[in-house]
Amino acid sequence: HVQLVESGGGSVQAGGSLRLSCAASGYTYDGYTYDRYCMAWFRQAPGKEREGVASIDSAGRTTYADSAKGRFTISKDNDTNTLYLQMNGLKPEDTGMYYCAADLNRCFGAGARPKYWGQGTQVTVS
Repeated sequence: HVQLVESGGGSVQAGGSLRLSCAASGYTYDGYTYDRYCMAWFRQAPGKEREGVASIDSAGRTTYADSAKGRFTISKDNDTNTLYLQMNGLKPEDTGMYYCAADLNRCFGAGARPKYWGQGTQVTVS
C-alpha cells in the first residue's frame, strides 16, 4: 500500500512562509510508478470539514482552491517521490492540519475521494 508521510509544518506569524513535504513509499505494490498518481494537499481547521487546497495530476497539471491561488504552489519530484506545498503570505485562517493524499484517479475536486492519506502535519499561523 502507498504510505504518505508529511513534514514541514510549524508555527509562523502572519505573512510568513512554510514548505510542506510529503514523502511517498510503497506505491509500487499497486504496480504503478509514483508519477502516475494524482497528488493533493488537504487541510482541516478545528471544528471545520476537511477541504482541498491544491492538487497536481500525473501530467503535472495543477489545481488550487480559491483560498490558495496566488499564495501557494504545489509541486512534486518524481525522482524522489516527494510532494511539496510552498505556502507564502500565510494568514491565520490557513491554520489547520495539512494532509497529503494520493490516488491513481481523481484526487481533487467535487466527488473526489483519494484512496491514500498521510497522518498530517500541523500548521499554525498567528
